[in-house]
Amino acid sequence: MAVASYLNAIETALPPHDVHRAFIDWATAQLTNERERAIFARMADRAGIAHRMSILPPPKCGGTQTDPGGFYGDAWPGTAERMRLYAEHAPRLAAEAAGKLGPLDRVTHLVLASCTGFVAPGIDQILARQLGLSDTVERTLIGFMGCYAAVTALKTAHHIVRSEPDARVLVVTVELSTLHLQQSSDLESLLAMLLFADGAAAALVTSDAAGLEIEAPFALALPDSDALITWNVGDTGFAMGLSGEVPGRISSALATDAFLARIGDPQAIDSWAVHAGGRSVLDAVENGLSLPAHALEESRSVLRDHGNMSSSTLMFALERILAGKPVGSGVALAFGPGLAVEGFRYCSP
Repeated sequence: MAVASYLNAIETALPPHDVHRAFIDWATAQLTNERERAIFARMADRAGIAHRMSILPPPKCGGTQTDPGGFYGDAWPGTAERMRLYAEHAPRLAAEAAGKLGPLDRVTHLVLASCTGFVAPGIDQILARQLGLSDTVERTLIGFMGCYAAVTALKTAHHIVRSEPDARVLVVTVELSTLHLQQSSDLESLLAMLLFADGAAAALVTSDAAGLEIEAPFALALPDSDALITWNVGDTGFAMGLSGEVPGRISSALATDAFLARIGDPQAIDSWAVHAGGRSVLDAVENGLSLPAHALEESRSVLRDHGNMSSSTLMFALERILAGKPVGSGVALAFGPGLAVEGFRYCSP
C-alpha cells in the first residue's frame, strides 16, 4: 500500500512596512499622460489589494522608500545592493515563519523555494544553520521558478515522504519582491509592480495523518506562452514582465479536457487554494471553471491583506484552509513563467 503524505501545518511571516499606498502615489507621479493616470487609478482601485508589506523601511526623517533617504530615494540601487539586502533579510523572515512551527529537531529534509534573490552559500544552508537543523538534513533549493514554486516545493516534499515514510520535510517559501522596484513610466510595468509584496511561509510535510493529504500532483504547460510572464535579471534588480493576456490564457486553459482530466468535476470540489496572482487571475479561474462567487474566498482575502508574494502567496491561502472546516475534495493551483499551471489535489484525512 502506497504511503500518503500530509501537509500537517503552515505558519507565515510578514515584514513590518506597508508600502501599498506609497507605491500608488509614486507610480501615479511617473505617469505624465492624464489618460494613463486615470487608467492606473481605476486599476489600482479595482485591484482588490489593501496592504502590501516590505522589508524596506521608510527614511528615518519620514516619507516613503522612494523619498530622499529611502532605498530608492537617492539613486536606483544596482542588483548587487539588492542582493545584499536579500541575503540579510530573506533568511531572517524565513526563520520567523519556520520558528512558529515549534521544535524542528526531527526534520530530515529542507525544501526551500525563492525566486527574488541569489546568494551562496545558499539560503537553504543559511536558514538551516539559523534554525539549528542537523548537519545531516538533506536540502533542496528551488530557485527562480516564480509564483508556482510553492506547488513544486510541496510536490517535492510529497514525493520524498512517499519514498521515505519516516521523513519529516520542512518546506519554506520566502520572497522579497519589493527589492525589485524598477524606474519606469510604462503603464503596463507599473500595473505589474502594483501587485507584488514580501512574505514567507513554512510548512511541515510528513506521513502523519493530520492536516491535509496531498494527492495527485499535476502540471500543464501552455503552448506559445513563453513571453506572457517573464522575470529577467538586470543591472537594477529583476524586471517583471506580465502580459495582459495572462488571465485570458489561464481561463481558456482551465476549461480544456487536458486540465479537467487532472482535477475532475470542478463542481464536486469544495475547497480551492489558488495563487492570488491578481484580481484578474482569480476572476479568470472563477470564470474558466464556472465556480460560485465564494469559492476563492481564501485566495481573495490573501490578495486583499498581503498582495502577491510570489511563491509564498499560495501557502498563505493553504494556511487559511488548514484553519477552516474539514475538506472533502480540494485543489491547489498556481501559475507562473512558461506559462504553466502547477497543482495538486488535497483532502482532510
